[in-house]
Amino acid sequence: MEKTLGFPVLLQLIDERSAAFRAAVAAAPSLDAQVPTCPGWTLFDLVQHLGGGDRFWALIVGAGPSEAPPAEATALRATVAAPRECEALLAWSAESTQQLLSALREAGPDRGCWTWWGTSQSPQNSGGVARHRVQETAVHTYDAQLVLGAPQPLPVEVALDGVEEFLFTCNATTSAWPHEPTAFDYHATEGRSWRLTVDGDGARPTRIPVPGTTPATTAGASAQGTAGELVLALYGRIPVDSLKLDGDRRLFDQLIAWEPEQ
Repeated sequence: MEKTLGFPVLLQLIDERSAAFRAAVAAAPSLDAQVPTCPGWTLFDLVQHLGGGDRFWALIVGAGPSEAPPAEATALRATVAAPRECEALLAWSAESTQQLLSALREAGPDRGCWTWWGTSQSPQNSGGVARHRVQETAVHTYDAQLVLGAPQPLPVEVALDGVEEFLFTCNATTSAWPHEPTAFDYHATEGRSWRLTVDGDGARPTRIPVPGTTPATTAGASAQGTAGELVLALYGRIPVDSLKLDGDRRLFDQLIAWEPEQ
């Protein structure tokens, strides 16, 4: 069975995707350009959001185990203000990335910290934060590249880990599924598959251990595409109908509309 990406690899990917993000911003005609996948946001808003998130999580990781985000992090999220001039903004973004990476390196992968995904299957520690920030940065890099009209496919190793990370962090919950019990299968053309089972006990993702096979029970709906396409669909960047779907299409509408407590 494939292992998740190691902590040093996660830090490297945060750095690489952040650099790709800033390259897209630097090449854009204007910071006032609208971001098609983030309605109402300009490119400046996107940079401020991602950089503010890096700084927020740096403070979270640095604070260590906690049942709530530290007051300093909460205050920063409410007051973050990036410079408006492009060169200064890019420097601020780079410094934001370094603050996050420095906090993660100092903490190591296993140090506990507050996270918003308390009832999920992802760990509440710095390793879980690093894994999630890879995906946030990768998807927002796609957003920035889309402003240029030239979005690049997500790197395969990022995307393969991203499907699982989304299911384990954003979908997994102990909140009851409000509809008939069912399951969703996700198949990446690169040879990896997952199942999300939903019922009165919540949502539980698992890997389908043998590529190209299905569990003994049949899923109510399944989606197939490249790992990058699956990630972009999970994050709402492309419509789920752009994937190869089988089963009851309406189940995906129910899943997308579901807002379980975390």
